[in-house]
Amino acid sequence: MSTGVDPSDHLRQAARALLVDPDGRVLLVRFEFSDVGTVWAMPGGGVDPGESHLQALHRELAEEVGLSDVTLGPLIWEVTRMIPAMGPRYAGQIDRIHLVRCPTFEPQPSMTWEQLRAENLHELRWWSPTQIADAAASGVLFAPRQFPEMFAQLSVELLALLAAASGEADAGVDEVATRWSPVIVLEAVD
Repeated sequence: MSTGVDPSDHLRQAARALLVDPDGRVLLVRFEFSDVGTVWAMPGGGVDPGESHLQALHRELAEEVGLSDVTLGPLIWEVTRMIPAMGPRYAGQIDRIHLVRCPTFEPQPSMTWEQLRAENLHELRWWSPTQIADAAASGVLFAPRQFPEMFAQLSVELLALLAAASGEADAGVDEVATRWSPVIVLEAVD
């Protein structure tokens, strides 16, 4: 029996980027939450009213890591997470995640660290696939929880293409990403 209510009405809409540098490393942000502790996630955040997912992602990348005028790649993952700790307004969140290839850079958020910490963001760091796998094996939490496996699966082919001649590899990276697009993941977070 239908309730007439779209479950997505109670899910926060968000946009995130898998930022990958020429060495195949990914830039992650460290969140600190009172209920779960430290969680590493891809940069991005909620879609504001009247904003498209792509507009939100451009805004979030400028705010959190200082990237502007970046070319967004294909949608590679869509993750729906049920998160009871989000309170009465939302039952969870839907993250739409785009691949973004970029040079290695030192993140310079446009928001102040005081503003970022008010949003529970405390650090920005580049991670290699090996560092992600080792951290996951030692119990470090990522969002989504399956991120280490998802990234490992995608990075095997991405790293091979990135190691190829740069001019020829550019088209190939997007081709590999679109083969994975969009992988849909459902997750319940305690």
